[in-house]
Amino acid sequence: MPGLIAIVGRPNVGKSALFNRIVGRRIAIVHDQPGVTRDRITAEAEWRGRSFTLIDTGGLGLMRGEKADDVVVRATTEQVNLALEAAHGIILVTNVQEGVAPLDREVAQHLRRAGKPILVAVNKVDEPRAEAGLPEFSVLGFERVFPISAIHGRGIEPLIEAATGLLPAADPDAALATGDQAASTPLKLAVVGRPNVGKSSLVNALTRSERVIVSPMPGTTRDAIDVPFEVETDGRRERYVLVDTAGIRKTRSVADSIEFFSVKRAEQSIERCDLVIFVLDAEAGILEQDKKIADRIVEARKGCLVVVNKWDLFEAAVQSAQQRARAPGGAMSRRGERPRSTLAQFGQWVQEKLFFLDYAPVIFTSAQSGFHLDRLLEAVRFVASQMQQRIPTAILNRTLHDAIERRQPVSAAGSRMKFYYATQVKPAPPTFLLFVNRAELSTPAYEKYLADQLRRAFGYEGCPIVLIPRSRPKTVALKKRQRGRGNHRSK
Repeated sequence: MPGLIAIVGRPNVGKSALFNRIVGRRIAIVHDQPGVTRDRITAEAEWRGRSFTLIDTGGLGLMRGEKADDVVVRATTEQVNLALEAAHGIILVTNVQEGVAPLDREVAQHLRRAGKPILVAVNKVDEPRAEAGLPEFSVLGFERVFPISAIHGRGIEPLIEAATGLLPAADPDAALATGDQAASTPLKLAVVGRPNVGKSSLVNALTRSERVIVSPMPGTTRDAIDVPFEVETDGRRERYVLVDTAGIRKTRSVADSIEFFSVKRAEQSIERCDLVIFVLDAEAGILEQDKKIADRIVEARKGCLVVVNKWDLFEAAVQSAQQRARAPGGAMSRRGERPRSTLAQFGQWVQEKLFFLDYAPVIFTSAQSGFHLDRLLEAVRFVASQMQQRIPTAILNRTLHDAIERRQPVSAAGSRMKFYYATQVKPAPPTFLLFVNRAELSTPAYEKYLADQLRRAFGYEGCPIVLIPRSRPKTVALKKRQRGRGNHRSK
């Protein structure tokens, strides 16, 4: 990473608003309720040609009603400490409207132990007369105090100028290496699913770190958190960005505006990613909400892997059920229920339930035990390579021509669709333009048939295939007919 600046402070002083202002995008959720941010949120930023990494952190200190032994409070503090350890410079955010609170003093003492250079940003100085409260913040013991308004953008430039001055001098060799890496853009993987299916645990297991907070409480993750990581395969380093997202609930179950924005961030992550890792809970099976999330992935036309997590817990439950069934008087399975005790049986059941997402491979994992995480990464690499395929035009046209000859679309008017030629217009998602005599003769069912024929010929596992039928302009057909009549007269 380039030089790193951490934004810290007590809850509800405007850290996330400042973070969004500096990076120039709405990444972190901003809300009046304290304690919205929990994980470390990172983003690349630039100031006068100097690139750096900015980190937003959760509020330090206990809020009303919290206890020191709360798992989320402890985890949030640990995430802040990790940010402080990595940072080259720290921005301590305070609030001029509330003055120096006792918790500000505690946070200042906490930061001194980090031994890093510290700037104080006194937020919510929305107008010049509010600057009268600045001298009070000298009691925190830091020399450089900057009045700012994160919401209105006031005083941001002097603060960034000072903050970037804390960063180490740029290394030309490192800059050159960064330029080489930029040539190969990392693959962005959005990890999505219902609450509490193990998305954050999976991110931590893949990165082999405690990068995001994990707790048994649904809704622990709120922001969409980008986590860069690299994997070395056969001597080649592959770069990825895992996007950990909040669990997507039913719309009617969204309790408040924070959860509303969390779900929106998760849905936006599907739109901006290259490949979706769709996580299911093996114990819970496939619920109606899982189908709705799968439908969003299909609508976004994204490559996808279906990951059935917590397989170790499911296997243990199956073994326990089998032992009870073998015991005298044991209950038998319900009649007509498809057996799902093996990987193959469960995988077939998943593809039947999510038939509209049948192009996605099904991988079974356990984030806790590490089961099949290597296969998950192999599947990511395979689907990514499938998405980059470009089919030679001659082979593409031969394949589609044969498929259309074998089966014509059903037409109530009795018309026959005539296929002229096709061309691939983009690789991800694989998109093909089909020129025919009448585009309206093509139906979704027929396009599904043609897509299946393309999969049979070229693979495209994990990739949606987009077919765009287009009627050939009538002027072209008219000119050809006129040219044919002209040739006939000359004869």
